[in-house]
Amino acid sequence: MTDEGLLAALPPDGAAALLALARDVSFAAGDRLFEEGRPADRFWIVREGRVALDTHLPGRTAVVVETVGAGELVGWSWLVPPHVWRLGAAAATPVRARQFDASEVLALCDRDAPVGRALARYVAGVVGHRLEAPRTRLLDLYAPHPATPPPPGPVRRGDSADEVPR
Repeated sequence: MTDEGLLAALPPDGAAALLALARDVSFAAGDRLFEEGRPADRFWIVREGRVALDTHLPGRTAVVVETVGAGELVGWSWLVPPHVWRLGAAAATPVRARQFDASEVLALCDRDAPVGRALARYVAGVVGHRLEAPRTRLLDLYAPHPATPPPPGPVRRGDSADEVPR
């Protein structure tokens, strides 16, 4: 999902209103944007660089679950109660981004229902994508692999699924 995708998803006046709330920010590689479990009060659109989304596993260091780059949205927990980060995030490289204050954007959405609906639909698409990517990786790792097919050759009585042994 790109910055242009988010802005294109909004009505033209909504895109301008959202951009009026943006603040340009920068992060050095290694800087934490947010921590899992803490209050979610903002979000970003990456303009340059890469942000690693991570989760904590008991007894281990944070595990990166996805990396997002230029044009992508970082943070959706601000939109969904209880408004706490579901993941953590750190700049994987130097990052330039547009930052949005959640309370200002939520107020905009309350004032302008079409903008609110369009933004919610876009964020739902981001969440769906973010859920699908690790699901695919987990299936690759843990899904049972098909059994070795039987060797080619004539079918013997009782070997066919269509035949019932007598």
